[in-house]
Amino acid sequence: MKRHLIGASIASALLLTTACNKQDNTSINTTPVKAEATKLEVAATSELEQQARVKLKTLAGMMDEARAKNIDVAREETIVWFSEQFLKFANWDEANPDTIEKAFGYERYYAENKKQLALELPTFERQKVIEILDKGIDVLGQELRGEIKRRPVNKVDWQGTKAADNMFISNGKPIFPYDYFSKTVGQPLTNTDVYNDHLGALYHGGENLYPVDHDRAINSFLLNEDGTFNQELMKELTDIPDTNIGFLYYWIMGIPEWIEKQEPEVRKGRSLFTGFDIDNPLVRDVWGKIIRETGRLTKGKKVTELGFVLANEPHWYAEKGHWTHKFKEMNDISSYTLNKFRAWLDTKYTGNLAELNTNWGTSFKSFDQVTIEIPIDPALLGTPIWYDWSRYNMDRSTDWFSYVQNELHSVNSDAHTSIKIMPRMFMEDARSGGIDTEALAELTTMVGHDAKAFGSKNIRPGKSSKWLEKYAYSWGKVAMFHDFMESVAPNKINFNSESHFLSSGQWRDLDTRTSYVRSVYWLATLLGMDANTGWFWARDPDGSPEDRLEGDLDFFDPGLGGAYAGSNNMQPHVTNEVTQVMYDLNSFSEEIVELREQARPLRLFYSETTAINTTDYMTKGYKLYEELFFEGAPLGFVTKNIIEKQDNSSWDTVLVYNNPNVSDGEFAALQAYLNTGGTIIQDVNSLTLNEYGQTRTDKLIAGKGKLVILEADANLAKVKQVALTEVADKMPNVVIAEDNSVDHKTTTWRTVKQADGSYLVNILNVGHNTAQLDLTLRDGQSVSITNMMTGNTLEPSFQLKSEGVLLLKVVPQ
Repeated sequence: MKRHLIGASIASALLLTTACNKQDNTSINTTPVKAEATKLEVAATSELEQQARVKLKTLAGMMDEARAKNIDVAREETIVWFSEQFLKFANWDEANPDTIEKAFGYERYYAENKKQLALELPTFERQKVIEILDKGIDVLGQELRGEIKRRPVNKVDWQGTKAADNMFISNGKPIFPYDYFSKTVGQPLTNTDVYNDHLGALYHGGENLYPVDHDRAINSFLLNEDGTFNQELMKELTDIPDTNIGFLYYWIMGIPEWIEKQEPEVRKGRSLFTGFDIDNPLVRDVWGKIIRETGRLTKGKKVTELGFVLANEPHWYAEKGHWTHKFKEMNDISSYTLNKFRAWLDTKYTGNLAELNTNWGTSFKSFDQVTIEIPIDPALLGTPIWYDWSRYNMDRSTDWFSYVQNELHSVNSDAHTSIKIMPRMFMEDARSGGIDTEALAELTTMVGHDAKAFGSKNIRPGKSSKWLEKYAYSWGKVAMFHDFMESVAPNKINFNSESHFLSSGQWRDLDTRTSYVRSVYWLATLLGMDANTGWFWARDPDGSPEDRLEGDLDFFDPGLGGAYAGSNNMQPHVTNEVTQVMYDLNSFSEEIVELREQARPLRLFYSETTAINTTDYMTKGYKLYEELFFEGAPLGFVTKNIIEKQDNSSWDTVLVYNNPNVSDGEFAALQAYLNTGGTIIQDVNSLTLNEYGQTRTDKLIAGKGKLVILEADANLAKVKQVALTEVADKMPNVVIAEDNSVDHKTTTWRTVKQADGSYLVNILNVGHNTAQLDLTLRDGQSVSITNMMTGNTLEPSFQLKSEGVLLLKVVPQ
C-alpha cells in the first residue's frame, strides 16, 4: 500500500510521542511538509479513495462467501458502513476547507496549525478507512480459511431491551447498549443514517447542550408564568417516537425571566449546569410541576427505559480560587441556603450553640444569627467550620435530588433515575463541590456518571500526565471509580451517560490507538459499566458538522466549538473500533457479567470525613488501590453505610488505611463489624480523630473478630503484603506471572471457576510494553488454554501486547 504522509503540523500538534503513544499502522512524518508535498497529497486523493473502493469490493465478495458458509458478518457490515461514511466525510472536508479550518481554530491546541490540519485531514481520513478495511479483510480471511472462529455478534435490540435489576436484558441475555451523547442535533430520531447498529440507536431526550434549554430537554421553560405548560416545547418531548429505548434529561442550566423577577436571589449559588439556587422554594415548586407533568406524559414510554438523568455534571464548588469561579459559580449563597444551613447546624449540634461557638471560635447568640463567608477560604480546610459547610453542602444537594426523584416517583413509581456525576467529585482530593458520591449512588435507581480516561497526554499547559510514566493510558481513575460505585450499589445498573474515553477538554489525539479504544471500553464494562453514550457524534449524514457547529461559536472552554477538532468525528478507525469492541462485549455478555459479579474479598475503608478534612486523601488512596489492583482479584470498598446495609459475608477483610478522621458513627460501624467476626487491618494513624479534629480515646477491639494493627513504619509494599496474606485463601486459583521489562506490574486479570471445573479468565495489559505471561494454577495442575475470541489454543506461556485484551477458557489437565 502506498503511504501518504499526514504532515508535520499533525505530527506536532496531535498527541504523538515515541515511547508512550504507539500507533497501530500509520506512521506520521515529523519533518516539515513543503508546499509540493501538500499538492501531491491533493493529487493523490482520488487514488486513495480508489484504493478504498477496491478494498470495499474485495471485502464485499468475502462477506458473500462468508454468508454462504453461515459465518456472521455483522462486524464487516459495520466496517463497510463506516468506510462509506468516512469516504463521504473526507470528500466533504476536502470541499469545505474553511469550515474544517474554523473547527480546528476553535480548539486552542490546534489553532496555530489550523490551515495545514484542515488541508491534511481528508488524506488522513482516507488512510484510516484503508486501514480498517485491511484489518477487516485480514480477519475475515482468517475465519474463511478456518484459522479462527469468532462468536456471532449479539446485537442490541433497540426496541425491546429491558432494564433489569443490575443489567439490561436483550433476547434473554445481558446486553450493553451504546450510543453517543449530544448526537447530531437537528436530525430526526427516525433517521437510520444516525440511529443504527453502527452508531447506536438510543433515543435521547434532552441531550442538546447548546442552545441550553431546547431540543427534547425537560427544562425550566416548560412552565409558563400563569401555571400553564408551553405546549410547543412539550411537543418536543411527547413527539419522541415510542419505538426505541432511550433516556430523558432534566436540563437545569437555564431559568425563565419571570422566575428571576419574582425571586431576585434565584441565581445566587448557581453552578455551570445548574443555573439556579436549588434551595429556592419557587424553583422547587416550578420544577415539581414540570417533573410531575413530564413524568405522567412519558410513563411507560420506551424512551424512559434507561431512565431520567436528573442532572448534568452537578457541582457546587464553594471555595475561593476554584477554577469554576471563572464561570461565576457559587460566588454567594441565597438567604434560603443560609437559613437551611442554620437549621442543619442546629440539628448537627443538637441545639448546643456553645459547642458550635467553641468549634468555630465564634460568639453567635443563636443559630439564627450564624453567618458564613461563601466562597469559603481554603485556608480553613481541616477546621470545624470547613467540615460543617462542606458536609452541609453535600447534604443539601442530596436533599435536592431526593426532592426531584420523589416528585417523579409520585406519578411514576417505576421510573429509573440516575445523575451524571463527574468522577472527579470522588477521585480528586477536593471535597468542596457539594457532591456526596456514595449518597447519590444509593439514592437513584441507577448509578450514573461520565467517567473518562486519557489515551494520550494532557494537552493543557501545566496539567500532569504522570500516569504515562508507567502506563499506556489512564486506567486508574476508570477502575477505582467503578469499583467504588459497584461496591456502593452492586445491584444497580451502571450508566455512563457521557463517556469521555475518546476525547475531552483536556486530551485528544487524532491518531488515537485502536488498541486503547478496545482496552478502555473493555475495562470499564468489565468493572461495571452497563450502558454508555460517548462524547460525541456531530456529523450530519451528508458529512457536514451538525447545526450547532455552523456559524461562529463562542462557547466556554472546553465547549462544543473546540470539541469537534481531533475527535472521533474525524477518526474512522476510532469510531469503528468503538462499535467493534461493543459487538465483542455483547457477544460475550454473559461471561463479562459473570466476571464482574465475583466477590471482592478485600475491601478498602472509605471515609468522607477524612476526605473533607485532608488535602491528599484520594491521592494516597489511589496509590494503595494501584498497589493492589494487579493481583488477580477484584477490589472493593466499604463505608459506614455499606457495613450497616449490606451483607458483611460478601467480603473477608477490611483495610483501614490513612483514615485519621472518622465520625463516631463510622467508628461504631467498624467496631460492630469486628463484634460479628469480621477482620480489620488498621494502620496506627487511622481512627484517631473525629470530624472536628478532636482526639478519639476509644480504640477498636477485636471482639469476636480479628484486628491486625500495622507497624508504624509500614510502607505500601508492607501494607499490600499483610492484606494479601489475610485473603490468601480467597484468592483465585489462576495465577499469572508477568515479565514486562519494568519494575511494576501492568497486567490485570479476573477469574471465575465454571461448573465443569474450568476457569473463565480475562486479562488486560495496560502497560507500554509487551508482557511475557505465565499462567499456572495454585494447586499445581497443568492447563490447556483456549482464546475464546478466536477459538485458538495458547501455551501456558504467552505474550500480550500493550493494551491487549484476552478472554480465555482454562481447563485443568
